[in-house]
Amino acid sequence: MENFLNSGPLTAEQKRQYLADIEETPARLRTALRGLSNEQLNTPYRDGGWTLRQVAHHLADSHMNSYIRFKLALTENEPTVKTYMENLWAELPEAKHAPVEVSLALLDALHQR
Repeated sequence: MENFLNSGPLTAEQKRQYLADIEETPARLRTALRGLSNEQLNTPYRDGGWTLRQVAHHLADSHMNSYIRFKLALTENEPTVKTYMENLWAELPEAKHAPVEVSLALLDALHQR
């Protein structure tokens, strides 16, 4: 995926591809995590990085936040974009211990909505 922030206006094809990438995220994540053991899910994806489990939960958190931000932008005259401390959310018990299926189901529901 190219860095669209520095490449000027998006073409119609780029927009279509970016939207397709977002739409495919739940299925791609489900496929990537399918069959992994708890040990594998609790393995950091790089030295000092989050575990695969934390990344899965982060993606659900991120998509939830994006969903709410879009709804606020559509319904308020001057919406305030609320940030969140992703690194701290990744340290919460749910991000470290909850089954990834919870976040996969959440992503599916958000994308259906």
